[in-house]
Amino acid sequence: MNGMMKSISALCLTFCLNIVYAQTPEKVIDIPTRPGVMQRILVLTPPAPKAAVILLAGGHGGLQISSDGAIHWGRDNFLVRTRQLFAHQGLLVVLVDAPSDRLSPPFLRGFRQTPEHLTDIKTIIAWTRGQTKTPVWLAGTSRGTQSAAFVATQLQPPDGPDGLALTSTILVDSDGPSVLSMPMDTLRIPVLVAHHEQDGCRLCSFSLTSNLMDKLRDAPRKQLISFTGGDDVGDACNARAHHGFNGLDNDVVGKMSNWMLAN
Repeated sequence: MNGMMKSISALCLTFCLNIVYAQTPEKVIDIPTRPGVMQRILVLTPPAPKAAVILLAGGHGGLQISSDGAIHWGRDNFLVRTRQLFAHQGLLVVLVDAPSDRLSPPFLRGFRQTPEHLTDIKTIIAWTRGQTKTPVWLAGTSRGTQSAAFVATQLQPPDGPDGLALTSTILVDSDGPSVLSMPMDTLRIPVLVAHHEQDGCRLCSFSLTSNLMDKLRDAPRKQLISFTGGDDVGDACNARAHHGFNGLDNDVVGKMSNWMLAN
């Protein structure tokens, strides 16, 4: 009898774990944004989403998502590799690729603060609002923060996002506007900033995050969540260094999601 009960318990545990860690189905969708231009997104829809989050990757941003959902660049990027974790937290997830007229180098480099990019993301926000009655967040990591912050400062809800989440924010940049140089003081939406205290990327010094938080003086709700530890591998600005929260995925996504979903 004891052996049977243990077997049943083991089966129940396995079943429960499979439910908890089940992969949310991913769907590829192409959305027309500008004349002759399509924007490919990868969508994860959990049961009864509590909110939606649009994810903007770092680097050059050209994920090269194929029609079967395979990602050919940036699989290690923090927001790319954690998309399932955000879905597990009850968020409808929209992962954004480069548009069809930017599918070769330099991809999004030199494009993130343009009217065309603004139109593309505005269209994705509108599409996402059509999928859910919940708040729509815009989240960027590293170079993706330059896109997310730019859009948020240019568009108010409902055209713009209901909230902004920035991870490993670009705070100085000689090649274009840093987030710190943008009019962040105009934002009237909640803003979450997640940053690793040992981020070694020269563009993302943790010491400058206080300057960013000071600029968010009119945000109705704001928070800096800092992290330590994890693994630091390779180039300081890459996804497997502290810059990409390597080894901290569950902790970072959990704290971000809890804050975004809080009333």
